Amino acid sequence: MAKKMKAAEDFMHHIYIHMNDVEHFVVYSGLSVKQFITSVEPMKNILLLNHAYEDGSFNMHTQFDFVTNDDMSGFLKKEIDLKRDLCWVDFASEKNVNALTPLEQAELLYLSHKREPLATPFFSKLQNRYTYYSSVADKMTKVYYRFIGDSEILVSNLFNQMIKEKEGAGNFWRRKSKNNSPAIDPSTLRLYRPYVKEGALLSLYKLDKPNAHYGVEVRMLSDYDYPDEVWDDLNEILKLSYDELIQIS
Repeated sequence: MAKKMKAAEDFMHHIYIHMNDVEHFVVYSGLSVKQFITSVEPMKNILLLNHAYEDGSFNMHTQFDFVTNDDMSGFLKKEIDLKRDLCWVDFASEKNVNALTPLEQAELLYLSHKREPLATPFFSKLQNRYTYYSSVADKMTKVYYRFIGDSEILVSNLFNQMIKEKEGAGNFWRRKSKNNSPAIDPSTLRLYRPYVKEGALLSLYKLDKPNAHYGVEVRMLSDYDYPDEVWDDLNEILKLSYDELIQIS
């Protein structure tokens, strides 16, 4: 009997990734701000450059709103419903924001408007590790990383959390402890960086095989210039053979 071809809904998650390691940014589609913030190193604060969030704190020096780590959960709950573009950078403390010169503030405004830095996306006074931009219309997220390897940490943490939730969703006696849950390591994902540097779709699903509990199908999509087109063609893309299969056990 021929093996049944998987449809889009047979997978746990799809994420499109296109990495530019020279300019230290990655474009994603299929990634929410909540998934990003909960899957990277914890941030002390984020400075909101373009947003619709009304409950943030206000910095008088720059007239930018910001969100502290203590208020992050409230921000993420409301952000789901705002449905508009979002741009922010993380920062260490408000005194660093108060030290920004007019030129540095202008560079932040340019960054939020143009989706790219005038000079650099990393500000020594802010000590930011990330510069984040997402577009609702384009179904994309663009992140500048001070350390480009943080992208693999993000994706591994995202997939591992989904696997843990899946493992805990069944019968009580079948639940596995946190330490025994299948997991993927960032170093494993780093082996597939040549694919994501061309643009690739990573599709997570649960395997039927006893010794490989989960799999990630990797398909290189170098012909796609716009991430939103991937979702229009998703079922057709999944009919194509994957380039690599990452087994997670």
